Amino acid sequence: MKVLFVSSGNLKAYGIAPFIKVQGESLREKLIDITYFTITGRGFVGYLSNVKTLREMLKSGEFDIIHAHFTLSAWVVILAYPKAPIVLSLMGTDAYGRVEKLVKNRNHLNLLTFSTILIQPFVKKIISKSPNIEKFVWQKKKSHLLPNGVNVQEFYPTKYDFREELGLSKDKKYVLFLGNPKDPRKNFDLLKVTYEKLALHNIEIVAPFPIPHAQVFKYLNSVDVLVMCSFEEGSPNVVKEGMACNCKGVFTDVGDVRYLVENTPGYAISEFNATDLAQKIFEVMDMESCYGRQRLLDLGLDLPMVADKLINIYQEAIN
Repeated sequence: MKVLFVSSGNLKAYGIAPFIKVQGESLREKLIDITYFTITGRGFVGYLSNVKTLREMLKSGEFDIIHAHFTLSAWVVILAYPKAPIVLSLMGTDAYGRVEKLVKNRNHLNLLTFSTILIQPFVKKIISKSPNIEKFVWQKKKSHLLPNGVNVQEFYPTKYDFREELGLSKDKKYVLFLGNPKDPRKNFDLLKVTYEKLALHNIEIVAPFPIPHAQVFKYLNSVDVLVMCSFEEGSPNVVKEGMACNCKGVFTDVGDVRYLVENTPGYAISEFNATDLAQKIFEVMDMESCYGRQRLLDLGLDLPMVADKLINIYQEAIN
C-alpha cells in the first residue's frame, strides 16, 4: 500500500510534527510505503499556495491513500484533484478553534471549525484523536476515534537519570513543562504562579522548549513530575510519553486526559487554579508508585497496535 502523508512543515524546531513522523514510521515498520508532502505557509492563503505543487507531485506518483493531517491540509489535497481516497486526521484546533483563554464548556466556532464541517463530504474517512474532537464530525459513518500511539520501545522507564547531561542538580526536585511557554493555549502562566510555593519545597520548574524529540525521553526519566496545564488539547502525546516512562504527572482535564490516567497511581487531575495545581504536584510527588506504562499498554496505545488499526481504516477507505 502506498500512502501519501500531507501535513504542515512549519514547525521551526521539528519540521513535520514529531507525532506525525512517528506515525508514518510506525506504518513503514508494517511495510506500508510512506511518502511525505510538507506544506509551507500559514493560514488559508498560505496553505492553498501549495495546491499546484501537490498537483504536480500527484501526477508523478500513484498513491492508494492520501492521509491529510489537519483540515487545511485536506483542502489542499481536495483542490489538487487526487484519484486516491482521502483520510483526514483532525488535530484539535481545526475542530474546536484556537483557544486563547479558558472558556469552559463552550464550542469555539470560527472559520477553521466551519471549514471542518464543510469538508466532511469530500473525504472517505475522518480520524479524531479524542471524543472532544469527534463531536464535531457530523458524518458519523466516516468517523473513527483513534488516539496517537506511543513508541514504548523508545519511551520507557530507566533505572538511572540524565540530570548531569541535562544540567540538572542532583539535590533538587523538578517539575517539567514541555510545551511552548509562549503559546497561550499551553497555559504556562498557571504553572509560573506556583513558583514560590514550589521553591519553598526545593522544587524547581524546568521548561526546555524547544528540544529535539529524542531529548524528551531523557527529561521524562530525570524529573519528578510532568505538568501539562493546557486550556485545550485533543489526545496530548506528551501525557502518553510520560506515562510510557512511568514519569509521574499532573494534568488539567482536557481532551482524553481523564480517560488516559483514570485512577492510575502516580497521576492527578488539576483544576485551573494555581493553588490546586501546586497541591496536586505535592500529592503526586509523595506517591510511592507509578503505573502509567501499564495503564498505557492496557489501553492498547503502543505504536504497533495503533498502526494496525490505522491500516484497517485505510483498507476500508479503499474498499
